Amino acid sequence: MAVIKPFRAVRPVPELAGKVAALPYDVMSSEEAREMVKDNPYSFLHVDKAEITLDRDVDLYDLRVYEKARDNLQGMIDSGVLAEEERPCLYIYRQVMNGRAQTGIVACASIDDYLNNIIKKHELTRADKEMDRTRHVDYCDANTGPIFLTYKFQTEINEIVADWTGKEPVYDIHSDDGIDHIVWVIDDETAINSLMALFEQVECLYIADGHHRSASAVRVGQKRRQAKPDYTGEEEFNHFLSVIFPDQDLYIMDYNRVIKDLHGLSAEDFMAKVAECFSINKHEGLGAFKPLHKHSFGMYMGGQWYELEAKEGSYDANDPVARLDVSIIQNNILKPILGIEDPRIDKRIDFVGGIRGLNELEKRVDEGMQVAFSMYPTTIQDLMDIADAGQVMPPKSTWFEPKLRSGLFVHKLS
Repeated sequence: MAVIKPFRAVRPVPELAGKVAALPYDVMSSEEAREMVKDNPYSFLHVDKAEITLDRDVDLYDLRVYEKARDNLQGMIDSGVLAEEERPCLYIYRQVMNGRAQTGIVACASIDDYLNNIIKKHELTRADKEMDRTRHVDYCDANTGPIFLTYKFQTEINEIVADWTGKEPVYDIHSDDGIDHIVWVIDDETAINSLMALFEQVECLYIADGHHRSASAVRVGQKRRQAKPDYTGEEEFNHFLSVIFPDQDLYIMDYNRVIKDLHGLSAEDFMAKVAECFSINKHEGLGAFKPLHKHSFGMYMGGQWYELEAKEGSYDANDPVARLDVSIIQNNILKPILGIEDPRIDKRIDFVGGIRGLNELEKRVDEGMQVAFSMYPTTIQDLMDIADAGQVMPPKSTWFEPKLRSGLFVHKLS
């Protein structure tokens, strides 16, 4: 059973919600964030990337950054930009991108569900990033960014959501990138109790995006438990902020690869090695090649696109990780041919989210990188299969769009 809990959200006053809502902290650099907020003192990036309000020579992990995040959050509350809900509620958060909607329930999830694997993971976390967000949550005494969770579609939950989305929303924001963000408040106790009971029938939840944030929230909760050994489990620090979407609503984009060099090989020798595990055809005069099915790949090199098709025997079809396209390209090209052992830390590889288009791959190669690969997107079913098997995906396997906005909901821990 999955536990969800209503909470008293700290959220923007309606007239400022559009200015407060910000992209997640980890999808832009500090310099990009400084540029984004230069004409917007209300942006939640002042909290989630508080280094942008400090001198540029301050280290990202300096304690002053976390202190500034805490102070900026409190300043937004004190000035009336953010206000706390009078009583615990659930919320509905709908995003619409290019006419396609995804609609989730904003609630608090249980750190015990995370620890007991009712909330399932599919990625490893990095210690430095986990420590960063742990300090951020601890100093702010709040979850400032929601965890992106998913569950297998349930008709009864969908019916309640459909009923509430027929009402007047509290926010209806059209962001600069063309995405609509619409929010409803579920303040009816009967509806809240019904949703809580229905989620108790959901076998498990899956982290779609936000492994570092969820791990950090759990670490802070455990720390607070140690400091309060007589905790009851009802304290806010036992739960973390999440948006929970049905699986059928979600959209994963391709997550493409670009590599700086051919590891000392000539173009001819590289192609010959690739041909051992892939059939190769020139994609003549048709522009960039976007794969239309699994185990098909585009390759751009020397101003030319090629279609690659994985040969039989190049992967284990019974292994949910090995049969992923990101694994096939890693295990047959990136590691054995190009010498990229660990793509998480190798400086010779970069990753390009599908939202930027295949033209970005061409641009990067034409400007000096040597080869790029366009990928078929990992599916939600792939993600669930791997999480159910207790395995982890290779790094940079999924790129979800649209991104959840931070600042629309804050969950205070005390």
